[in-house]
Amino acid sequence: MKLLLDTCTFLWIVADDPALTPRARDAFLDGSNERYLSAVSVWEILAKHALGRLPLPQPPERFVPEQRERHGIAPLPLDEVAVLHLSRLPPLHRDPFDRMLVCQALAGGLALLTPDEQIAKYPVRCVW
Repeated sequence: MKLLLDTCTFLWIVADDPALTPRARDAFLDGSNERYLSAVSVWEILAKHALGRLPLPQPPERFVPEQRERHGIAPLPLDEVAVLHLSRLPPLHRDPFDRMLVCQALAGGLALLTPDEQIAKYPVRCVW
């Protein structure tokens, strides 16, 4: 299975946060699954860090790639095909970062590893 990590999921994984459910942790640790972090999540981390809403132990431009590589997570660029899915999404979720993650999951046939119940209302596979 191809897993696209929600931004909070990525942060919880690198922090070994107990907020991860056993199912989410098992899916992430399953070596047969491919794991991805979207450029959209990197953008969200940078934005929240710049606003002082997300303290990190290192500057995000070092923290994100180091943690992504350390945990075996591949980068996922944002492409036009994914962005064009946005016009097809119903307005169920107001967070533009999460909406774009849904688009990427739909375009790429990925399952979203997310606790977000609003995301689960979209026609996208969610694991939590």
